[in-house]
Amino acid sequence: QVQLVESGGGLVQAGGSLRLSCAASGTIFRINAMGWYRQAPGKQRELVADITSGLSTNYADSVKGRFTISRDNAKNTVYLQMDSLKPEDTAVYYCNADVIQYSRGYLHTDGYWGQGTQVTVSS
Repeated sequence: QVQLVESGGGLVQAGGSLRLSCAASGTIFRINAMGWYRQAPGKQRELVADITSGLSTNYADSVKGRFTISRDNAKNTVYLQMDSLKPEDTAVYYCNADVIQYSRGYLHTDGYWGQGTQVTVSS
């Protein structure tokens, strides 16, 4: 099994910054893409940013230029630096990882989610 543990959420004023972290642990052969999603009340979960094992990144238009995703492959950890935060960034932020595991002689890939961390931006 694989666990994703997020940290770094909280309450911040508009214009402020937060840094989220997500560490993966468990039976891991390798991790492909890792990403951050968010879900605001009454809205669907949406992609914020993701990053491949080769460090290629992708961002939602709404966060381009303000958020930066990065990862440490040696630590199986992904980060999200959030700057110039806006009230509309308020949401629960979830970490996601595509994990390759080796069991019974086979490699297989499964997606895992963290438990979520609340980010609240006050105006």
